[in-house]
Amino acid sequence: MTSQEAQQLDERVIGALARGGTIDITTVGRKSGTPRRLEIVFHNIDGRIYISGIPSPTRRGWLANLEANPRFTFHLKGAVRADLPATARIIDTEDERRRILAGVARNWRRTDVDRMVLQSPLIEVQLDGAAINSDHSPTPA
Repeated sequence: MTSQEAQQLDERVIGALARGGTIDITTVGRKSGTPRRLEIVFHNIDGRIYISGIPSPTRRGWLANLEANPRFTFHLKGAVRADLPATARIIDTEDERRRILAGVARNWRRTDVDRMVLQSPLIEVQLDGAAINSDHSPTPA
C-alpha cells in the first residue's frame, strides 16, 4: 500500500468516526477472560466519541467488562472497516452524564434525558494513538 493510499484510508476512518453509527466492540470477559464482541452504536459529540445504550435498570455485561479492563477494540464496519485499539472511560458523574446524554438524546430523537442519565450506560472512547489496524492496511502501533 502506498503512503497516499494509507492517508486516504486514514481520512476515511476519520470521516467514519466523525459521523457516528453502528459498530462492534470487543471487550474481555471480566470472569472468563474470553473476548466478547457485540454490536452497538457510537456518537461523536463535540469531537469526542461516546458509546451509550438505551435506558435499562439492568447492568450491561459489556460495561462490567470495561470496568474490570478498560481496554477494548472498536470495530468500524460497513463502508469503512478498521479495528481500532481503544480505552474506555466510564462516565458516572451526573453533571457530565446529563451534558453528554442530552446530545445522545438529540441524535436518537429521545426526550427522556432524565431516565437516560439514571439508566443508560455511557463511556467515552479514547482511541489508542494513531494505530489503525484495518482489513485494508495493517499499521503497526
